[in-house]
This record gives sequence, structure tokens and C-alpha cells, in this order.
Amino acid sequence: MTDSFWLVLAIVLYFGLMVAIGFYSWLQTNKYDDYVLADRGLNPFVAGLSAGASDMSGWLLMGLPGALFVSGMSELWIVVGLFVGTWANWKWVAPRLRSYTEVANNSITLPSFFENRTHDSSRVLRAAAAVIIIVFFTFYVSSGMVSGGRYFESTFQGDYLTGMLIVGSVTVLYTFIGGFLAVSYTDVVQGALMFLALIIVPIMALVALDNPGEVFSFATDHAYGPWPEGNPNYFNMVAGVSVATILGNLAWGLGYVGQPHIVTRFMALSSPAQAASARRTGTFWVLVCYIGAVFTALVSTVFFAQKADNVTDQTGFETIFLDLARILFHPLFAGIILTAVLAAIMSTMSSQLLITSSALIEDLYRIVARREPSHTTLLVLSRTMVVLVAVVAMLLAVNPSDTILGLVGFAWAGFGAAFGPVVVAALYWRRLTAPGAIAGMVVGAATVFVWGSSETLSGIIYEIVPGVAFATLALVAVSLLTRPKPGIDEEFDTAVRVTEYATAHPESTFDDALRHVRGNRAGDATV
Repeated sequence: MTDSFWLVLAIVLYFGLMVAIGFYSWLQTNKYDDYVLADRGLNPFVAGLSAGASDMSGWLLMGLPGALFVSGMSELWIVVGLFVGTWANWKWVAPRLRSYTEVANNSITLPSFFENRTHDSSRVLRAAAAVIIIVFFTFYVSSGMVSGGRYFESTFQGDYLTGMLIVGSVTVLYTFIGGFLAVSYTDVVQGALMFLALIIVPIMALVALDNPGEVFSFATDHAYGPWPEGNPNYFNMVAGVSVATILGNLAWGLGYVGQPHIVTRFMALSSPAQAASARRTGTFWVLVCYIGAVFTALVSTVFFAQKADNVTDQTGFETIFLDLARILFHPLFAGIILTAVLAAIMSTMSSQLLITSSALIEDLYRIVARREPSHTTLLVLSRTMVVLVAVVAMLLAVNPSDTILGLVGFAWAGFGAAFGPVVVAALYWRRLTAPGAIAGMVVGAATVFVWGSSETLSGIIYEIVPGVAFATLALVAVSLLTRPKPGIDEEFDTAVRVTEYATAHPESTFDDALRHVRGNRAGDATV
């Protein structure tokens, strides 16, 4: 049997498993809230792994190893920033966001939370947030489509467009069928595949080398990949790198707070207390995956030194992980390992498709509908929007003009600047107002677009830095010039106290914590 047969068999089995999970989740999805947020019943282990898998996308196994292979350890500042951001997001945002989204009129999307948190009756805040989600996630999903096309180019030496269509179609299918549960459950399987692959591939590549110890010195002295005479600064994290570049790379961590596809997992937990367990799962998974990606790049400098023509992508070298697996393993095992890349691509795309669909239906359609639509209507519309967004993203990905990391970086900055300051202020600053939140979002998104579109400005520092800075200034200034609506203080205090009680009593449910807080408040009023 040919190599292609075994590779195709592994991929088909993987696709079949994903669709089967989608159908299983469909059986558990009885109403619209189930489709969008799993009715707030997500297991903390699933939440931790799902948040990591939906976060990483194809850049973890393709974009990041490629960047490290080409530029050296100066790219590690991104990893440092992202790891710290992951931990901080779970520590300080997850518990309070879980509480506050339910206290604030049971908000099931980030835009609806912003509206309910600020008591905005104009609907402008919610609509603006939804539009930002639609715009930036279309770019983000497009990066996944590009990853899918390049995956098939490398694995099967096939057609980019065909690969993009296959990966996109299967992802749409199980997301369309099973909604949030399907996305979360498939994330667990996909996260496990990514975890194992990033351990196995660099270890086997290291064993295949004649002198494994060379990985820690080879790149500085010898020709490899894009460096015909070696890169003497390969292991130096600061040589040839400006302070602005280091700050820009570290600032990737700022983006976590504003990523809807990540923070939605916080909202889906059954209790704020479960955030601690989910944090341990998520940060451990992320740490091991980063180590695997770094060692993939290190081993590849030696492995491909004499075999550079075996690298499919000769420009960004974003296929080195795929090429190692293809060369080192029997086609069946290589196929199983290579599904990890599909897992990374599809786990992120599915989350983003679902969030974008929710923004279109929950945060745009429902606020203009003349009467409240039925759950059946909402489910049909949500599934239709999943397909529509995917089609638009595919069209954008037909002729990609940027690297995977470049596409992801632009969308990441957009969400980090537009939503990050608003999320933090909503959870920790009772003085936030709707006009302030709108100003922060608009200024943050506009700054990223302008800064990221300018070669001069983007060459100075990553656009997320000025985006977050200007958004924060606008948010604070406008909030101080306007007044919060009545009732916000009481809700703010309730959310804080529910979080504190649930964290101190891990066995308690959200309803237990809410009853305790409201009971104490009623007792105080009686006294």
C-alpha cells in the first residue's frame, strides 16, 4: 500500500471521530443556550483543555516553530508573554467573569455582558462589540483556512485550495451540528493529540540525529535553512532585538483578556470555584506544548541542515513540524501524528465560527427582531451563520498574502485592544460606563487597524501595545465624563461577593453562592 493510503486513512478516521462527537453533542443540545454556552455546565478539565486548544490554532505547530527556526530564540518573548497571560487570565478574569455574566442578566455572550454590565439601553455597545467580533474573527478563521491548505500541501503534496476546502468543510460540519458542546469535546481530543505530538516528534527527531548535543550549538556555527552561514545570535534572546520588539512580543500576553473564544470557556463553567482546577489543567498543557514547539525548531536546525529541500515551505519554514513527522514515521503513525496539526487548526476555527455566529444572532439579530424568536428559529439561524462566516473566510484565504503568524497576530491584537481593557474595567472598576466602554472598543480596534496597516508604525512596535494604551485612555476619560446607570453598584458588589464565597467554598455551586450573598444582604437590611 502506498504512503498516501495510510495518511489518508489516518485523516479519515480523525475526521470521522470529530463528526461523531458533533452528532453526540447534537443529542445533548436541546435549546439555544445549550448551543451557545452548554447551559453553563462545562467540566473544569474540559474547560481548561478546550481554552488552550481553541487558543493555539495552527500557529503553535506551524507558525511558532517556523518563526523560531528562522529568527532564533528572540521569538521566545512571545511564548513568555502568552504563558504569563494564560495564567493571569485564568487567575483573575475567569472566576469573576463567570459570576458577573450570570449576575448581569445571565449574559451568554461577551457583547451581551458589556450591555448588561453597563445597563446600556441604546444597544450601541452590544452592536459595536458584535461587529468587532465579526470583523476580526473573519480574519482569524481565514488564518485557520490557510493553515489547512498548507497542511495538505505538505502532507500530500496536494493542492492548497482542495486542502483548505476539506478542512474547512469538516470543521463547519461538526460545529454546525453540535454547537458549543461539540466544540468543547472535540477540543479535548484535539488538545490531547497536540500535546502528545509535540512530545513525540521532537524526541524522535532528536534520536534520529548522529550527534543530538548539536541542537544547542549547531545553528550558531553551521548553515541551516534560511542561514547559509549560520546565525551566531540564534540562542541570544536580546541580540539584534530592540526593546520595542521585546515589549511587543511580550504584549501578546495582553491579548488573552479580550479573546472571546477563550473567555467564553470561563462563562461556561458551572461555578467560579472551578476556575482554579481549570487553570491548573490549562497552564500545564500550554507549558508542555510550548516546550515541544521550541524543541521542534531546535532539532530542525540540525535535521534539515543537509536536507533543506525536504522542507515544503521554503519561505516562512512553517511546515517543519509536518515535514519531520512525514520523514520520521511510518505513514500510518505519521498520519496520526499529523492529525495534531489538523486538531490545532480545527479546534480554533470551530470556536471562532461559533462565537461569530453567536455575535450575528444573539447580539445583532435579536436586538433588531420585532419579536422574540423561538429557540428553534435561533438554532437554525445560528447554524446558518456558521456556514456563512466559513464561506467568507474561505474566500479571503484563497490567495493568502501573509504568514499564519501574521494573520493570527493581527486578529489577536484587534481583540486584545478592543475588548481587553473593557473586560478588565467591567470586572474590576465599578465606575465604567457604556459610553466609556464604546470609546475604548472603537479606539482600540481603530488603532490596531491603522497601526497594523502601516509598515512604518508596525515596524516600531506590535500594534497591540498602542491599541491597549489608547483604548484604556479613552475608556477611562469618557467613563469619568459620564455617569454610571443606577443599580450597577449593587450588581458589582454581588458579583464580587459571589466570586469570593465560591472561591472560599469550592464545593459550592453558583446558586449556593448567590443565595448566601443575597441572604446575608437581606439579613443586614433587616438589622
